[in-house]
Amino acid sequence: MKVGLLGLPGSGKTTVFNALTKAEAPVAHAGGKAEPNISVVKVLDERVDRLSEIYDPKKTIYATVEFVDFVGLAESPERKDTLSGAAMTMIKNMDALALVIRNFKDDLFDDPARLEDLRKINDELTLADLIVAENRLERIENGYKRGQRTETVVREEKTLRRVSEHLSQNQPLRDLSLSAEEEKSVRGFQFLTRKPVMVILNSDETRFGKNHSLITEIQKTQRVIEFAGKFEMELSQLDEEEAALFMEDMGIPESAYRRVTSLAYEILGYISFFTVGSDEVRAWNVRQGDTALDAAAAIHSDLARGFIRAECFSYDAWLRYGSEKALREKGLFRLEGRDYRVQDGDILNIRFNV
Repeated sequence: MKVGLLGLPGSGKTTVFNALTKAEAPVAHAGGKAEPNISVVKVLDERVDRLSEIYDPKKTIYATVEFVDFVGLAESPERKDTLSGAAMTMIKNMDALALVIRNFKDDLFDDPARLEDLRKINDELTLADLIVAENRLERIENGYKRGQRTETVVREEKTLRRVSEHLSQNQPLRDLSLSAEEEKSVRGFQFLTRKPVMVILNSDETRFGKNHSLITEIQKTQRVIEFAGKFEMELSQLDEEEAALFMEDMGIPESAYRRVTSLAYEILGYISFFTVGSDEVRAWNVRQGDTALDAAAAIHSDLARGFIRAECFSYDAWLRYGSEKALREKGLFRLEGRDYRVQDGDILNIRFNV
């Protein structure tokens, strides 16, 4: 899972990034380096820990989240596309976007204008998508003039005109209902405003926990989570016991990392299943509603290609009865077909033949 941090210059994105990853990336204002900060962190899961204790595998592998802290979005009206080049390509490859909004005073910037900043970021994402759609429509028109007209291209053009009209009304594409055929026509564009989005309200210690009306307003359109960014960056450098004491004083229920990871799983619709054995205990991610065949593909394409059956039992059942033998006796050890919908906490063993 990849989560990209986007925000205006001075929003504290890198501070949030450090809080999430325990990194020590330099915190700079506008004019700093253009390369993103990248860190991969484990998705802590007590179920993986417990399974590892029992199976005592050679390797224990957690699911991971890759956080990418992109350079602050430019606000220059002269630039037609502020998300171009390599950064744009990377942003398109993110599974979800986290929009960081400044909610603290800063010597180099005016007082925070939280809703206005959020509007600017969303406008930038909408503009980036509109440019992509219009550029492709222009290329399609040029192709028509050269006789390059196929049913596939005509369907793509029709969908892109719907997309372009919607974006021109300053509406994100996640609010546009597309048929399965239309979805297929534009899937390759990886439009930014179709991606799941969360908002991180980056508050200072004096404002943290006092923004109920603001959060309520943001939640009308987007999911939001509040950070005491600078404070939580400092917490991330402490040991867990010491950090817990300071978090309690501030009324912070969980670490920044756990809160963002949980929300990312929620907005992406991710669930976890596990594979176990003496060689390896491992957590895998699939989306809610994915099948046993999808789970097999997540592990390896060969497993999906040669799929026969999935041996399946739940972590909760295993925890209750304590062994696979007991699960078999209780009828809780099942053989499922390719269309079985995987549940969060399932333990799977894929039978296959290639």
